[in-house]
Parts: sequence; structure tokens; C-alpha cells
Amino acid sequence: MTPSLDQHENKPVAAAQFTTTHWSVVLTAGQSGLPQAIEALEKLCHTYWYPLYVFVRRQGNSPEDAQDLTQEFFSRLLEKNYVAKADRNRGMFRTFLLGSLKNFMVNEWKRAGRLKRGGGLEFLSIDANATEDRYAAEPANESSPDSAYETHWAVTLIEQVLATLRQEYSAMDKAPLFEELKGFIWGDKSTTSYAGIAGPLNLTEGTVKVAVHRLRKRFRELLRAEVAQTVARPEDIDGELRHLIAVLT
Repeated sequence: MTPSLDQHENKPVAAAQFTTTHWSVVLTAGQSGLPQAIEALEKLCHTYWYPLYVFVRRQGNSPEDAQDLTQEFFSRLLEKNYVAKADRNRGMFRTFLLGSLKNFMVNEWKRAGRLKRGGGLEFLSIDANATEDRYAAEPANESSPDSAYETHWAVTLIEQVLATLRQEYSAMDKAPLFEELKGFIWGDKSTTSYAGIAGPLNLTEGTVKVAVHRLRKRFRELLRAEVAQTVARPEDIDGELRHLIAVLT
């Protein structure tokens, strides 16, 4: 099962947060190079580094070349202000970023005898070994580079939402409850029943049911807010959410 994304229930959350969304800030200030735009773009780039690295690796590049290419791409993206050329009418950040990377790689392939990529500059601090270890642990499949990028974009957003949820529950001294309930976020996938969870935590089965409902509701709110960061207009949020769920299922 996929989570039920109640659009009406969550619209106030998106509306409240959209005025400060990362991507809308980047697009609004993209041509002026304002510090807040650079900071917002850097935050977005950290989210998309691994999905783009997977895309570059799926193009047949070695780990070292893929790391260099991905790092250099982000270096130029941030340094040269390519965002100023972004089309607001095609306002999903994932679409802009992948298209920009493809253009960058075509230009790189055309260049012969170039100097060491990046000139020793790293605009994003990335653990190269951890990145390749993560890639090596991926299950073998025949998906296209584009499909792999889409999948890892979706997974990355979900991971960020789960990390936020875990932090929130830890702050409320409810970390054990979160660990028990997280399997219910996507439906009834947990191998433990409500009753089985209630006993060790000294809760009633009814309390656990309520806790699952609240967890799912908060998950939807956070996921919607996370997606809102990557679109240019609030009317794009629902479509991007549907696309994310379709990619994962």
C-alpha cells in the first residue's frame, strides 16, 4: 500500500511553507546571485548529489570519473549561476537538474585533453568512499540511467522525511515508539501487530492505533513540505507527489 495523501487535509501546510521554499527562492533570486539563493541551491544540491551520481555511474563511468563529473557539475552549477536559465514553466527542480547534467556531460565528452576537473575545488562536501559503497550495495537491475535517477530522487526524499520524523520522536522521548511504528507508514507492512507493539511499550492497543494514525498524518505533512521545496509553484506540488508515489510503486 502507498500512503494516502489527503490533499485537502495538507494544503494549509504547503501554502504556509511555500513562500520560503528552496527552489522558488533560487528561481526568484537566480539572476542576482543573492546569498540566500546560493544557500538554498546548496541545500537542494546536497539532496540530489547521490541520485545524479547514480545517473553518471549508469552511463558507464568509473567511480572516480563519476565522482569527478558529479562534483564538477555542481561546482559549475553554483559558480556559473546556470539556474538563471531555468524555465519557471517547467519548474520541477529534479527535471531542471537532470537536463542540466545531461547537457554538461555532452559538453564534457566533446572536450579533449581537459585539465583536472574541478580545479581542486569542492563546492559540496561528499564522502566519496561512502557514496561508492552505497552504490555497490544497490541491487543489480537493468533500469535506465533516467529511471535510476528518478528512483533515487524519490527514495532520497523519503529518507529525509523519515530522518525528520525520527528526530521529532526522539525530541519527544518517543524514539522506541517510532522504531516500532515506522513499518506502518506505508500501510500494514509491519510484521508485528498493534497488540504486539502495545505490550512491550506499556501501551494499550487503542493507543497504538492512534499513534499510527498520527504518524501517518505527520509523514504526509512532512513529505508534502519536502516536495514543495523542489517545485516553483504551489500548484505543482500535487502532481509531483503523484509522480513520486508512482516512481516508488
